Parts: sequence; C-alpha cells; structure tokens
Amino acid sequence: MTVTIEMRHVRAARMCSRGARRFFNQHNLDWNTFLSEGLPTEVIEATGDPNAQKVVAIAREEMKRG
Repeated sequence: MTVTIEMRHVRAARMCSRGARRFFNQHNLDWNTFLSEGLPTEVIEATGDPNAQKVVAIAREEMKRG
C-alpha cells in the first residue's frame, strides 16, 4: 500500500519547510503539489536522501498505527 508523505511528516521529523522546499528544488519535485496533495513514499525514497528516508519512516509508522 502506498503511503502519502505530507507536510505533517516533515514537521514530525523536526525539519523546517525552508529546508524541505530546498530539498524539493534539488530533486526537481513539485513543491506545490506536495503541499496540496502530498507525494507517494516511493517518490521521496527514490531520492536516496537520508533525511527523506526519516520522513518516509515516520509516515509509514503513522499508517501502521492507524
């Protein structure tokens, strides 16, 4: 099952929106789509970024808890 990454997951990872926006620019990801709809974990994981992996882990754990 695909988990959607949203801004609340970035904040739960104690990351700021400015840094997240920079990350999106560096990886050619659409910031506005992310803010309005979120992005699938697979898109974020594909970057290989360690901080992104932390955000993905938080989102997956949230999904497990319901």
